[in-house]
Amino acid sequence: MKLSKILLDAPYNEGQRAWLSGFFTGMQTHMNQNTGSSIETETRTITILYGSQTGSAESVANDAGAVAKTYGLEPIVKSMDEIEAAALPAIDYLLIITSTYGEGEMPDNAQMLWESVSADTMPRLEGVKYSVLALGDTSYDLFCQAGIDWDNKLAELGATRIYERTDCDVDFEEPAERWISAVIPQVAGGTGAVNTETDTQAAEKPEFNRKNPYPAKLLVNRLLTDASSSKETRHYEISIAGSGLSYEAGDALCVVPTNCPELVADIIKALACNGDEEVPVNGELVLLEIALRTHFEIKTPSKELVEEIATRSGDQEFNGILASGDKDKLSDYLWGRDTLDLLLQNPVCEFAAAEFIALLKPLQHRAYSISSSGKQSPEAVHLTVASVRYDAHTRHHKGVCSTFLADLVTPETPVRCFFTPNKVFRVPEDNSLPMIMVGPGTGIAPFRAFLQERAYRKAAGKNWLFFGDRNAATDYIYRDELEAYQESGLLTRLDLAFSRDQEAKIYVQDRMLEQGAELFQWLEQGGYFFVCGDAYRMAKDVDQALHNVIAEHGKLSEQQAIDYVNQLKKDKRYVRDVY
Repeated sequence: MKLSKILLDAPYNEGQRAWLSGFFTGMQTHMNQNTGSSIETETRTITILYGSQTGSAESVANDAGAVAKTYGLEPIVKSMDEIEAAALPAIDYLLIITSTYGEGEMPDNAQMLWESVSADTMPRLEGVKYSVLALGDTSYDLFCQAGIDWDNKLAELGATRIYERTDCDVDFEEPAERWISAVIPQVAGGTGAVNTETDTQAAEKPEFNRKNPYPAKLLVNRLLTDASSSKETRHYEISIAGSGLSYEAGDALCVVPTNCPELVADIIKALACNGDEEVPVNGELVLLEIALRTHFEIKTPSKELVEEIATRSGDQEFNGILASGDKDKLSDYLWGRDTLDLLLQNPVCEFAAAEFIALLKPLQHRAYSISSSGKQSPEAVHLTVASVRYDAHTRHHKGVCSTFLADLVTPETPVRCFFTPNKVFRVPEDNSLPMIMVGPGTGIAPFRAFLQERAYRKAAGKNWLFFGDRNAATDYIYRDELEAYQESGLLTRLDLAFSRDQEAKIYVQDRMLEQGAELFQWLEQGGYFFVCGDAYRMAKDVDQALHNVIAEHGKLSEQQAIDYVNQLKKDKRYVRDVY
């Protein structure tokens, strides 16, 4: 019996066994090469499909593809909207890498494939061997639900799971790497040796990334809204000169903030600590004050902290809501409350410093749609950010990153940041095609970048922007720029919707319906339709308005309008950047 067979039959866990399998595969091929063996092996194909809303799943899928090449595999890496469900039964090895969007929903680029796979007409997948990597956020109730659904559906259709699904929280890099390191060698089996040269190339990463943010310098912090506005929206310009970084219109800039010092001090006081206590952070002891300011999420309470406070408080209402499992009731109860609110409302709950830290989630970056073109502004990146400020539960509350930028960053304060590409949310390559952009409020950000990109290219294509906010007098941001674009002819149409300037509220979707005939003409001319902004109301209302416009002015049935919109999505002519 082969040594490899004996060892692989030993009581290792699945990850260890997969690694050993890959090791022996490489060793055997190396031996064959050294002994002059002429045994030919057929290249094994592995299909890697990703469902991605912000680019993380796409990035991991590309990493998996690069590693697959080092094992002699032939990887096919595709977005889920680039493949038909009918093609799945012919796949031998399938890796699914997907994030979860909103409340347990599929990402935009995965929705149509998921609907097809879930249909009664979907063929069986007995010949398919698969594994799933799910990206998610434990602060949401339906953690990694999209990945869970894919895993269950593939098994239900008869596919064979070759490695257990891995569910990743917001810090997904290490578990994703472990999953890739385990599943790829298992797929490779006896197909070939590890190519260390390719492996070295695959491991190359940009100097500045999620794990190593660039310490940028803030150049501009300008108030866009009027001082009398009910909102505070600011324009930022951040220098990336000399960094070697670059970006495209449509990408996002991820900013790593620090927490408000006042909130940190108030939490330390509520814990009856002094801030000098040492707590463990990533294997090292750090002062409590520093840990709370730079390492942990202290604004939004984690599920673990919520449950622990409820248990220790003995509050019957609070515990009753948790015990009921009613997510809407819990959401209503927590609305406007942060970690400090819960501590102040439940003073009987006492926590040692290290005990409290153990219940917190790591402080995460915040992603913002970039509002400048990398071609027009290669050494600086522009952001358009609404500062979150509100009063609730007898306290003034502030957003973590929005007020970090507004209040705490000085020209001397490094803004730690990195880029997240969005390869789908792009200005059309064909400069002659029309663009329709729907971006109320700060949703205008990427469309300011798109217009700059079109101007830089001297693109002849028509451009139409739907923009709005509460009041024109106080909230019409970038007004001078937009009007200048209109005068120059770059902005062909500008439809405005200021909801509170009249008795009956008017929104961007209402303007779409009013101009439905022309909007449909632009689509028929090959126009692209982009949406940016609020996912829960605006984006859904705009989507419904789009279906209505197409049905009415295309003289189509409801199902035909759905098919028309689905084709726009497949052609990547209907793309959303929603949050």
